Amino acid sequence: MTPEPGADAHLDALRLSTRRLRDIATRLSETGLTRRAYPAEWSVAQVLSHMGSAAVIMQRRLEDALAGANTPDDFAPSIWDVWNAKTPVQQRDDGLAADEALLARIEAMTPEERDRFALSMGPLTLGFTDFVAMRLNEHALHTWDIDVALDPAATLPPQVSELIVDNLELIARYTAKPTGDATTISVATVDPKRAFRVDLTADSVRFSPETTAASADVELPAEAFVRLVYGRLDPDHIPDGFETTALGTLRRVFPGP
Repeated sequence: MTPEPGADAHLDALRLSTRRLRDIATRLSETGLTRRAYPAEWSVAQVLSHMGSAAVIMQRRLEDALAGANTPDDFAPSIWDVWNAKTPVQQRDDGLAADEALLARIEAMTPEERDRFALSMGPLTLGFTDFVAMRLNEHALHTWDIDVALDPAATLPPQVSELIVDNLELIARYTAKPTGDATTISVATVDPKRAFRVDLTADSVRFSPETTAASADVELPAEAFVRLVYGRLDPDHIPDGFETTALGTLRRVFPGP
């Protein structure tokens, strides 16, 4: 059984992702910022705006959770309105600043604050490690959304994907869509080696980690499977030699958040 990584591992990976985003984004001209990112409806600048506004919202939720207060329901929409009105350059520069401010605040939390941190989000209650992992997942995939617009062969960094691959069950629970198929698909990954099972009925999907996948229907690098579950493994962005009928089914199951 794979030992569960702690907060420090997730923080290290988030630092890496934050540096990577800055390295990619600061090289872009204004024209580069307006080019289409991986989500067809967003430009590169709009992805950076989404990441920056999310950082502001998460930092407010962090502070409120530590203070035992509820974040007002209208806080997030008010932030989105502000960020949507920014120019592409402002969305880049302010997005990077907000991203680094959130990371700095997380790093500054004392051991006592980490231990008592509890954030309620709908039916979920996130502890400190869960909170950092949630930011890491979003950060890494959106950084890829920008990176792949510049380099079609872009992949997720191993230090990042090896953590996210063990944290897919929650996103799969909320985003998986029944396809009308009734089948079971077993998945095996490498780098790191993991196994998963996806049980489909006409109107349900069950995603579960497994101990082994002796005869897998789909074999993929772990970073590619992460992108699959997040709706980012179309035929143009899959490693050579991994396309199968079962993989096509999984693409329909996981259209993305």
